[in-house]
Amino acid sequence: MQQAIFAIVVLITFGIAFRKYLSLYRNIMLGTQEPIEGQKSERLKNTLFIALGQKKMFKRPLAAVLHLFIYVAFLFTQVELIEIFIDGFFGQHRFFHDKLGVVYTVLINFIEFLSLATLIATLIFLARRNLLKIPRFVKPEMEGWPKLDGNLILYSEILLVTFIFLMNSADMQHNPDLGFFLSGQIAPLWGDAISDSSLHLAERVGWWGHILVVFGLINYLPYSKHLHILLAFPNTYYARLSAKGEMKNMPEIQQEVASMFDPDAAFAEPDMNAPIPKFGVSDVFDLHWTQLLAAYTCTECGRCTSVCPANMTGKKLSPRKIMMDVRDRSEEIGKNIALNKTEFIDNEQQEKTSALTAENYNDSKNLFDYISQEELLACTTCNACIEACPVMISPVDIIVELRRNAILELSQSPEEWNSMFNAIENNGAPWAFSPDDRDKWIAEADL
Repeated sequence: MQQAIFAIVVLITFGIAFRKYLSLYRNIMLGTQEPIEGQKSERLKNTLFIALGQKKMFKRPLAAVLHLFIYVAFLFTQVELIEIFIDGFFGQHRFFHDKLGVVYTVLINFIEFLSLATLIATLIFLARRNLLKIPRFVKPEMEGWPKLDGNLILYSEILLVTFIFLMNSADMQHNPDLGFFLSGQIAPLWGDAISDSSLHLAERVGWWGHILVVFGLINYLPYSKHLHILLAFPNTYYARLSAKGEMKNMPEIQQEVASMFDPDAAFAEPDMNAPIPKFGVSDVFDLHWTQLLAAYTCTECGRCTSVCPANMTGKKLSPRKIMMDVRDRSEEIGKNIALNKTEFIDNEQQEKTSALTAENYNDSKNLFDYISQEELLACTTCNACIEACPVMISPVDIIVELRRNAILELSQSPEEWNSMFNAIENNGAPWAFSPDDRDKWIAEADL
């Protein structure tokens, strides 16, 4: 009976999860397709050292060590999870125990010590978020669901550890030869008078409790910032390899500037069939799919915001919020397409189709409904946020592209910037004096 129930629960869990993860993939693929540049060896190196090795986490040692306990415990408990799956499907109990012998005992003991360290780290993280109120965890964008989400995962960690020790200590009370040290210290609390059937029930509660929490997390992750557990690896692999301060040029602008130096360009006939170029981005459809992947990978740790000079001086900009806004906009569009809300089909396409797709989507909204001009203009493009991010996310790239669209297509640049643009166009420099005057100043400075 338990095998049948387990099989049914597994099918339901992964059936529901598959649908949600598929929708996540579709949301990420709302972005544009561009060539992935750079050597694969360099990308694999980033994945190995940054995603798997947690290299950038150690710029803040305390949080890094605590996170490492949870991370390593997560990796090693997969062995116990595999055993639970085998036991569940085939009606076994401790399938690896007889086959691995002392290696099994050492491995479970290591997992138990990691679980204890995880419990301690989890309690500290809860205190940092809710009692100590570390500044980066109490920013405006962290109110409501983001705060609850962070706490829910920590509560689930406590449940996982509790069920592991419940299962192992009941087994140890029944069979001390298992040799689990920490569970062996808990086992006497059951008392000698407890019956074998009660111990078996306690062990089953721990076994089922542990796997059900795991199944719950599998389905919860797509709604949580903790999706980075899975997406950190592809995100670091596809993260750009160019220098952090390097900005991508706009081909249309490059071509326009090049034509100014070509005497024959003035007599060239324009291509009347060429599509109207778009400068920058205004919505998720214009972003590269790897940028949407980065938005879903964001851990909401706030390291980027905590080092942002604009945010530190009281400005509205928060790089973390930029990534959260991009993700929220992707979710909004993805849900509308999944529900086929035909009222969002572009007016010109309504007579041609009854299916809402990314190509005909138009809800009269875009990213500027999420991200204000004040936020975009505050960015100094110093790249501190990119340097601080533990999984190589670049909010700056998105900010720059949004700013380009706001200025070049919406004419939303402040007057001070317009003066600078005019000076650059007329004088070749952001200062409002002629090149001759500038040359004289250089000569005087040399003297």
